[in-house]
Amino acid sequence: MAEITLSAALGRATGTRPSRRLRGEGRVPGVVYGLGGDSLSVTVDWRQLRAALTTEAGLNALINLELEGHTELTIVKDLQRHPIKRNVLHVDFLRVSRDVAIEVDVPIVLHGEAEEVTRNDGIVEHLLFQLTVRAKPGTIPNEIPVDISGLAIGDAIRVGDIALPDGVETDTDPEEAIVIGQPPRAEEEAAPAEGEEGEEGAAAEAEGAEEAPAAEGGEAPSGESSEG
Repeated sequence: MAEITLSAALGRATGTRPSRRLRGEGRVPGVVYGLGGDSLSVTVDWRQLRAALTTEAGLNALINLELEGHTELTIVKDLQRHPIKRNVLHVDFLRVSRDVAIEVDVPIVLHGEAEEVTRNDGIVEHLLFQLTVRAKPGTIPNEIPVDISGLAIGDAIRVGDIALPDGVETDTDPEEAIVIGQPPRAEEEAAPAEGEEGEEGAAAEAEGAEEAPAAEGGEAPSGESSEG
């Protein structure tokens, strides 16, 4: 996995107002922590951070964070975004060691065409979009490829069916389905034409109205005595 270098400034002021001012200047407040070291408040340039996170590795990119005289090997552990604007409000950098495995989420990407499912008007239902894996930073895959070309209706590809790269493990249930070949959805029963339901209801009410006097009159229903 390629490594990226990103400059960071130490000693930022904390709080809502200073953070807002930093973001207005095109910088993102953040924190560096992990591996038993002290937590450090930092700021990074937003454009450089965006470039670092738009490589094939995405959020799992290895970032050499230059911190005024020394460098920390990190990954982005969390990005806090504005709920509406979606701009980054804060970034968490986790210190990592090249020799110690860490847990990260890796995207699952479907490859190939499920021709048999498509030919029978079925549906390829993608259920699991990322897999939590454990690996050393240098062996974290950019994606988990899943070939669906042999998928048929009624088939499922499960976590236990995929071959992970050497040095990559997962604790996810091997029976958890990643993708399923679903049969065609049954067409909904046609709704009654406008007016039909009303006509049937009116006919039923009229029939009930004709039978009602017979039950109230002198002739008793079959099986019951008319004496009272």
